[in-house]
Amino acid sequence: MQEPSLQLDWTAYDAYGAGDAYAHLPAHGAGFGKAAAVCIGSRTCQRADAKGVMCPSFRATQDGTHSTQHRAAMLRAALDGELGERPFEDPRLHEALDLCVACKGCKRECPNGVDMALLRTEALAQRWASTPRPLRERLIAQLPQWLPRLRRWRALLNPLMTLRERWPWLARQVQARLGLAADRSLPRPAAQAFLDGAPTGPVGTGPREVVLLVDTFHNQLDPTTAQAALEVLQAIGCRVHVLHPPAGEEPLCCGRSALAVGDVATARAAATRLQRALAPYVERGLPIIGLEPSCLLTLRDEHLALGLGEAAARTARQAWLLEEYLAREFKPGELPWQALPEPSPPVLVHGHCHQKAFGAMKALRKVLGGVPGLQVQFIDSSCCGMAGAFGYEAEHHAISMTMAEAELLPAVRAATPDTWLLANGTSCRHQIHDGAGRQARHLAQLLRAALPATPPTERAPAP
Repeated sequence: MQEPSLQLDWTAYDAYGAGDAYAHLPAHGAGFGKAAAVCIGSRTCQRADAKGVMCPSFRATQDGTHSTQHRAAMLRAALDGELGERPFEDPRLHEALDLCVACKGCKRECPNGVDMALLRTEALAQRWASTPRPLRERLIAQLPQWLPRLRRWRALLNPLMTLRERWPWLARQVQARLGLAADRSLPRPAAQAFLDGAPTGPVGTGPREVVLLVDTFHNQLDPTTAQAALEVLQAIGCRVHVLHPPAGEEPLCCGRSALAVGDVATARAAATRLQRALAPYVERGLPIIGLEPSCLLTLRDEHLALGLGEAAARTARQAWLLEEYLAREFKPGELPWQALPEPSPPVLVHGHCHQKAFGAMKALRKVLGGVPGLQVQFIDSSCCGMAGAFGYEAEHHAISMTMAEAELLPAVRAATPDTWLLANGTSCRHQIHDGAGRQARHLAQLLRAALPATPPTERAPAP
């Protein structure tokens, strides 16, 4: 096979494998091959009694073909020339990678820290370099661009989506044409995006200065959560800059949706624009606060593999989830939370895979522990199964629901009607809605409810 032209920066692995008696370094792929060789076949990802996240697909199928270990072995075989001259088009490699939900669990829980999510992105990029990318994958990659445009057709779109949900034959037509699961509900854009009405200048007069990075999903689909976060930050004494794109430009995006389908070029372009918009705040040392785990943590992870240089490294050091910022900057008792209205509802929490992979659950526990009288229970669960676009894909819908039924959905169904369901991931909340008919909330919504009074804020219009 020819040496692949790598699309991600794998130089962080240049020194890997030296002196490791277990490592078999593939003949091709340079750092990409070394990253695959990090796996030494311990099969920790195939434990039947596993806790934590890794590996959702193996836990759902009990088939070693769908595990981190097998995926790494197939990537090494591909880069050793065992799968022919066009290894990334080989159906055996496709089968191995097909059920990977890019949860990042293996990066944290594997003894050697195999980053299969990033390996999968490169493998998909190599595949699409020699074969046309399907329409569905192109739509997913461009979601941040076309989702705002749907709002123009909202008056027509909402009735059509209602008919799709009521008429199974129409849903099946959409599945046949676009590969979107007929049994999956589709998200609907809010009447107004958060950023369309959000302040363009700094708001709040507190001593702490921060930047609120509102991702595509909370901006377009769930603006009330973004508004709640803005109010919480002001109430705790922050002067908040809401990040907007430059005048006349398209919305900003971290590139997450493009990375999920292996469109590295689109992801790099989006990441470059976002880094450029953040640069003035990063230069001043301001914390960058995000709401969606998969998006905010992309700044701390995948942006470093997109070859964006030292600017991305500086941003990564200043990027925090809301709960991380609160836990890091404030001591117990410094935040103004009061008990939720009586009777105080119990709270059941599902952690996003990336929150778990990057160690953010401890911060979430600390913040929730600071709300007086709050009775909190955490669900010991793996991936919810939605995993961004994965749960929408027709061929993956059934396995997506199997993953959810392992721990998450039974726990949600067992919760009392007054229980607050907390899930910071947009995909997680969608899965809970589709699988259990319950509405979950973001941490920002709970913290706003715990404020002693509604603070005077500059508000975005209600959706």
